[in-house]
Amino acid sequence: MSLRFASVIEKAYKKTGLPVVILVDEYDKPLLQAIDNDDLQDVYRATLKAFYSVLKSQDRYIRFAFLTGVTKFGKVSVFSDLNNLNDISMDARYQTICGITEEEMRAYFEEGIRYVADNNELTVEETRAKLKRRYDGYHFHQRSVGVYNPFSLLNTFSKGEFGSYWFETGTPTFLVRLLQRDKFYLPDLTQQQMTSDMLNSIDSINDNPIPIIYQSGYLTIKDYDKEFQIYTLGFPNEEVEEGFTSYLMPYYMNVGNENGPMYIRNFVLALRQGNPEAFMKRMQVLFADTDYKIVGDAELYFQNAFAIVTKLLGFYVKVERTISDGRIDMVVKTKDYIYIFEFKYDKDADTALRQIDEKGYAKPFAADHRRLIKVGVNFSRQHRCIDDWKVSE
Repeated sequence: MSLRFASVIEKAYKKTGLPVVILVDEYDKPLLQAIDNDDLQDVYRATLKAFYSVLKSQDRYIRFAFLTGVTKFGKVSVFSDLNNLNDISMDARYQTICGITEEEMRAYFEEGIRYVADNNELTVEETRAKLKRRYDGYHFHQRSVGVYNPFSLLNTFSKGEFGSYWFETGTPTFLVRLLQRDKFYLPDLTQQQMTSDMLNSIDSINDNPIPIIYQSGYLTIKDYDKEFQIYTLGFPNEEVEEGFTSYLMPYYMNVGNENGPMYIRNFVLALRQGNPEAFMKRMQVLFADTDYKIVGDAELYFQNAFAIVTKLLGFYVKVERTISDGRIDMVVKTKDYIYIFEFKYDKDADTALRQIDEKGYAKPFAADHRRLIKVGVNFSRQHRCIDDWKVSE
């Protein structure tokens, strides 16, 4: 394969008399497909190393080469024969090369914005705000300008509908496998702090899934501590956050890909209608009969699965959630109700309810006009399910 590649470059130059431009998209696709197969990874690395070494041996015929990929983990082992690569991933000069800035939105897309506004019965300003929440927020440098996802934005302007266009172009199966392999605590996903070396680390896939999730575009730079040179990461926007969380759901609980949206809809309706019993019964079913291999560490499983549910609920009702620090486990607010949830492991629902009362979790909401409902829940490690809950007002 490398010999054929070299021959194509040389013949193109000799036939035209012009230096060759080489464009490679998804250089790392073979490696990602074999992400959990070390032996196959080694084979692919060796093949790709020989292939890309041609860029150096034939550089007298090459004017320019541009390679893109999801990850950087092949930089040493795949491109080790090359010494003239310029990595522009976090280069301030190129930070807007792959996105649309707010300035460009206002300069070139007024017609599209008005079309979306009319099609969704929104004002222009409401449409701008929703476009920003849903598709803006990518940052590729510590002093970066935020950019919109061009694929999602242009599809929205074309169809006049807010959709999950970018997320639907591909599924991050390899990322889910990494999270499960490393027994990652999902509530920490958007609280990650990293140095530049960690974000750009080589073969970080073997140690920590976060750099590759960042490099894949599912997390982005949200803040930067200049003194300590620490980046804080988070989801770039609503489209990515909702899409990625929805995609995680069937990997962490007993629900198929096609049933996820229906489950969340039923949960939301139960809470909006003041029916916590229906909510908890659905939760119990969702956690029941889950494959032992998925559950693994029972407590981590429950925390991760519940983190997914609460995150998805948060797109429709206001959810505040803190875990394992002596504060309220979860508060859910709808138009007419406030729910306080407390979770216990291998105890009982009465213990959970007592903690709500003894620690005064309801006091901050005393002046609120909405009906307050307390829910105590117990999760059984042995049976890997919700085995008890009680509702109180």
